[in-house]
Amino acid sequence: MSALIAALASRHGLPTIDAETFNTFLAPAAGEPEHALLFFTGDPDQRTDSGDVAVVLPELLAAFPSQFRAGVVARSAEAALKARCQVEIFPSLVVLRRETVLDVLPRIRDWSEYLDRLGATLSPNALPFSAPERVGITTSNRRADA
Repeated sequence: MSALIAALASRHGLPTIDAETFNTFLAPAAGEPEHALLFFTGDPDQRTDSGDVAVVLPELLAAFPSQFRAGVVARSAEAALKARCQVEIFPSLVVLRRETVLDVLPRIRDWSEYLDRLGATLSPNALPFSAPERVGITTSNRRADA
């Protein structure tokens, strides 16, 4: 684990979420915000922008005081939880309202995009996240001169 990711727990008090604590984390205690922000880091040795997202995450929490509960998904739980959270790219921040995924923000983003997208998820009318459809490319056996 990188020092920047480790600092999220030691300096900022963010819990590490694993497969056993995931459901409990998503259910806010009395007085806690219903929105959660989960950080899927991926391997920081292979994903250099994981450190960048680790630096931005506390700033995002400061920009939205008392609006999100945040946690770091344990590397050992990422494979088990990524489909449930619709994560396809590491690192990613995932916004949930209780168990509903509202947005997935892969890699590092522009500050204004973070503010816009996180702000939109706080709306009571925010719709569940729907991953963009993938475009499939096929080839044809037809020859151009046929």
